[in-house]
Amino acid sequence: MTRKLFGTDGVRGRANTYPMTADMALRLGAAAGRFFRRDTSREHRVVIGKDTRLSGYMLENALTAGFTSTGMNVFLLGPVPTPAVGLLTPSMRADVGVMISASHNPAEDNGIKFFGPDGFKLSDAAEAEIEDLVSGEVEPAQAENIGRAKRIDDGRFRYVERVKGTFPAGLMLEGLKVVIDCANGAAYRAAPEVLWELGAEVIAVGVSPNGMNINDGVGSTKPQAAAEKIRETGADVGICLDGDADRVILIDETGAVADGDQVMALLAARWAEEGRLTGGKLAATVMSNLGLERFLAGKGIGLHRTAVGDRYVVEAMRAHGLNLGGEQSGHIVMTDYATTGDGLMAGLQFLAEMVRTGQPASALARSFDPVPQLLKNVRYGVGQTPLELPQVQEAIAEGEARLGEQGRLLIRKSGTEPLIRVMAEAEDEALMMAVVDEIVGAVEAAV
Repeated sequence: MTRKLFGTDGVRGRANTYPMTADMALRLGAAAGRFFRRDTSREHRVVIGKDTRLSGYMLENALTAGFTSTGMNVFLLGPVPTPAVGLLTPSMRADVGVMISASHNPAEDNGIKFFGPDGFKLSDAAEAEIEDLVSGEVEPAQAENIGRAKRIDDGRFRYVERVKGTFPAGLMLEGLKVVIDCANGAAYRAAPEVLWELGAEVIAVGVSPNGMNINDGVGSTKPQAAAEKIRETGADVGICLDGDADRVILIDETGAVADGDQVMALLAARWAEEGRLTGGKLAATVMSNLGLERFLAGKGIGLHRTAVGDRYVVEAMRAHGLNLGGEQSGHIVMTDYATTGDGLMAGLQFLAEMVRTGQPASALARSFDPVPQLLKNVRYGVGQTPLELPQVQEAIAEGEARLGEQGRLLIRKSGTEPLIRVMAEAEDEALMMAVVDEIVGAVEAAV
């Protein structure tokens, strides 16, 4: 079965526009409820979390209606990070977990992503089956078997305790001044609480959500706000989360940005040194910098590349017995601690290295010199397929030929937005820029 409704990270779109409508959320809830409620002899549960978007109320209620209509009991967590849903789904013995969020996208967008009973995101095959049920008629439960809904008031606190438990025993953050940018999103209360309870002096940014300001000028995709706050306050480090707190970008004491590749390099080297890196490899996507691959090779650490999307990183980690992986964009997955990317947990691991070594953030956030990399996006319209057009394919082939063995070219459709992403790496920056611009020009002319 193929998937048309689901992308690389659930179902996404503009709120109140297909597929992010109340009607579709209800149908998704009913379809997922029917998919997971196969044994009618026992109670079936679903855990639902959300970020701070205004449309989350609408989608939460619609999903609840869909799930309860098939006999599922619903536990509502309210605003919590995505990894909290992954952690609490198996903890609460739920059959399925749902996170309502569009991650780093603007407030006008929203999304719905599913977790299985083990806390891991659903496979492509499972999503395809649910999508097939959405397009048909889902049999409702009998009147006496309709499910109930209950709000869980301490979901955030349960997550906070789990996160603190990943910080090394015996270490404290006393003496560290930390800027935490929560993107006006799901971690706006949990992240500052964790850092403060571990002893840090906390300077919070992006902690005043109003339903429409998530990721607006703050967060992992807009790290400038945190960098300015660091320079203003003399903070030691900055941690920038995205709207659902499953990714992190770090800022050192000078205001310089460190992406997910640098975080993974630091952790992989440290874990390998301690004998904690299972499988002797790191899992990362095709977007990760060639400099990371070279750094790992110098440490005797392998790199297993995957398709773009943290779910594919996790699938590779589970298939190959790896416990560390992630994406350049800041998804850091540590399966010893969590089932999906967790920006706060990853930030704590970085802070632990600062405490353990006594080194400043700037010394730890630059494990390798990245190979020059350029990424440009081209937006396309509904129904358009620019990558299938001969002139675009010809431009891509010419670009690959020009780069040859000097670099790397990656062209793909975004799984979360209507964008064509054109990325190239090469030591020769002029050549790299020329190749990217020519391909971008060909795509733009086609849309």
